[in-house]
Amino acid sequence: MCGRYAVTTDPAKLAAEIDAVNEVPEPAADDATDLDTAPRTPGVNYNVAPTTTVMTVVKRHAPDTPDDDAILRVRAMRWGLVPPWAKEVGKGPLLFNARAESAAEKSSFRSSVKSRRCLVPMDGWYEWKKGPPDSKGKPTKIPFFMSPQDGTRLFMAGLWSVWHDRTGGATSDGDGSDRDTSTQAPPLLSCSILTTDAVGELRDVHDRMPLIMPYDNWDAWLDPDHRAPDDLFAPPAPAIVDAIAIREVAPLVNRVANNGPELLNPL
Repeated sequence: MCGRYAVTTDPAKLAAEIDAVNEVPEPAADDATDLDTAPRTPGVNYNVAPTTTVMTVVKRHAPDTPDDDAILRVRAMRWGLVPPWAKEVGKGPLLFNARAESAAEKSSFRSSVKSRRCLVPMDGWYEWKKGPPDSKGKPTKIPFFMSPQDGTRLFMAGLWSVWHDRTGGATSDGDGSDRDTSTQAPPLLSCSILTTDAVGELRDVHDRMPLIMPYDNWDAWLDPDHRAPDDLFAPPAPAIVDAIAIREVAPLVNRVANNGPELLNPL
């Protein structure tokens, strides 16, 4: 699984870095959603947890010129996919992860696998390994942080969805995500990070890992008009994983309220 990660850039910088259009709105004075307490605008966050609003990368056509080439766009989404058919947000399982090998078979993810795939940028992710019992005999978990040895950014394969609050009779146009034609609240964009079998030394920490998407596969993965090739859902090549550094970090990360660069320091 992948339940926590760190990101040390903001939407504008990310968009410039990958030559994308930044569609993340500026922070509001009251930076909280009506659906939960997660901030509306994503940015630097050393302890990203499910339900947080996060940065994603998609490739979409402009709604007014659907025949033009699709372009990269940086968007804000709730981490924890809400299926389009869900009656309300916050009910049912928190779908922050999806298994790459079976997502296409699940009703919550099936339509997203076909045409709504995204990338989730991060500096690295946290995982916990079973540790020795404490002084009271209770089991413990040791946190680790996994990130590229060269300090580059990771982009994880994800799925995204568009959810409308139908209680107010909201409608949408075409893509359902680029523009809302109703007077109701705008649609909620949400995402899930795909996971796969851990590879190499990462198996010593956990048997699952987020699915890393190399740059060479971005076009095929983000293509809004075609399903991604099956091989892109497979575990990453050993050479990609060999470039990942694994380090034990302090238990500070166990509390979502803790959020600072000290979370990444080696123990």
